[in-house]
Amino acid sequence: MRAARLGLALDALTLPEGPIAILRPRMGDDLSDLPRDRTTVVTGFRPDHDHFEAQGWRVAVDCPADAATVIVCLPRAKAHAHALLECASHAELAIVDGQKTDGIESILRDLRKRGEVSEPITKAHGKLATFRAKLDDWAVRPTTFDGFETLPGIFSADGADRGSVMLAQALPQLKGRVIDLGAGWGYLANAALEKGAKQVDLVEAEADALTCARVNLTDPRARFHWADATRFRPDQLAHHVICNPPFHTTREADPRLGMAFVAAAAGMLVPDGTLWLVANRHLPYREVLEASFRRHEDVAGDGAFRVIRADGPIRQRVSGKLA
Repeated sequence: MRAARLGLALDALTLPEGPIAILRPRMGDDLSDLPRDRTTVVTGFRPDHDHFEAQGWRVAVDCPADAATVIVCLPRAKAHAHALLECASHAELAIVDGQKTDGIESILRDLRKRGEVSEPITKAHGKLATFRAKLDDWAVRPTTFDGFETLPGIFSADGADRGSVMLAQALPQLKGRVIDLGAGWGYLANAALEKGAKQVDLVEAEADALTCARVNLTDPRARFHWADATRFRPDQLAHHVICNPPFHTTREADPRLGMAFVAAAAGMLVPDGTLWLVANRHLPYREVLEASFRRHEDVAGDGAFRVIRADGPIRQRVSGKLA
């Protein structure tokens, strides 16, 4: 979808000489129309970062300051979109591209109030336009609440979500090593530290969230890993895994992501280790729990969420070896 608009734009535009940065493309986006020798893919989401790196693209977490052309692939969170657009606004040529379902029409209206916006290219249920505007007040700024710092675009940026609070309240005293899968900005890891964990490994795919976690948790027992939780391999097996796994890759719910977290957790635990999981009630996790653990039970919940304790991890065999 993005490739159709980007190809038309590149045929019509004369790109300035110099580096090109494309901000936040997603796995599956076809970027082949861009000149690979001067393009940097900028994303802090580890699965996307690794995907484009494997394809041979130059990748970075932060937007290069010397980029002459910056292309913003519109994210879903408006505050995050504003921050990316502010970064792009300093380039000689600034481009925004997005699907209608991601709010591109609203963003273009916002930009028209601030400056000049080209006639958009409309194709494949989305729009692409160039813009020139002064957006200094859209620059990324951290938010602080209850002593925690967050940034636009990360999960639960306006405070601890209800499921995580419920899981934190259900945790017992935790002895030994803990892994927090999908740790976000550190709310559950902080709870684990308060419950007496010897060590907490925060595993988080979003670099901005992990940056916040480093600010929020200065306890020397905390260790930080920028990694895809479903592929992370700890240096030591843990006694507990805690997680509030995501279940969206797009606007549509995709329970396979949470299932992958559960299966991965089983491979990170000692034989008598325990998974502490919070999930929306409607998500079909029973099958993966039964395949990955010998026992599981609900220990807390309400009409929307359930907190699950699972123990006796079943280690899967891969090519004749235990995973």
